[in-house]
Amino acid sequence: MAIPVRVEYASQRKMRTRNTRRYRAAHWPIWIWVFFLAPGPLTFSLFARGGSVANLIWLAVVLLGTGNALVFGKLPGSEPAPYILRFTEDRPNPLYRRICYTFAWNALLNFALLNLTGLIGAVATGRWQLKQIYQHGYFPLMIAILALGLFGLLPRVRRSTQGEGWERRYFYGAVWSVTAAQTVLLLLWKILPRGHANDIVKLVVYCAVLIVMAALAAFGVLPRTRPILPGELMVAD
Repeated sequence: MAIPVRVEYASQRKMRTRNTRRYRAAHWPIWIWVFFLAPGPLTFSLFARGGSVANLIWLAVVLLGTGNALVFGKLPGSEPAPYILRFTEDRPNPLYRRICYTFAWNALLNFALLNLTGLIGAVATGRWQLKQIYQHGYFPLMIAILALGLFGLLPRVRRSTQGEGWERRYFYGAVWSVTAAQTVLLLLWKILPRGHANDIVKLVVYCAVLIVMAALAAFGVLPRTRPILPGELMVAD
């Protein structure tokens, strides 16, 4: 028996005509994290060996850049009022939204794919080469993701906001899946001793969390993963 996908109707959603200061400020840490992760090999060294002066310098740059964008309402969620009210309306997607969500997709996909590659390699060969994978694979993959964003081929990065009712669920589904899997993998990395058997455990658990969370998102069980069907008004977060 098919499991029904949970949905929302735009006309039933509470209308919000402005964003409070608290709401706007709450989005700042999200975008700090997104852009702080952008230099992947530098981020890898942070988790592998601890922080460095380079990490602090880059953090300062990110704080300055995102803080300035926050003040002027140029981060998604930091606008004085919601940009999207009618999700069926063919409205231009602002450049700052397209840039931010493109880098968010990079933070989600790049790290998830490279860590999966490292796990598979460790299980197949018995050797960990994650540092080399990040050094040689991160920036080519980043360029490919940024190119997809440039041409509007990623959800929430398209030139029009008309598809927000569906595109937001793909984005938040990826956020739930990757964040949960990466968190569990980090815990397993810290807890389990090195060894081939434990490498298999890490790979199986990592893939299982990705699959389970993606399935929950697909059926609209997780917050912000339900498709918004046509109605009168909606507010996209």
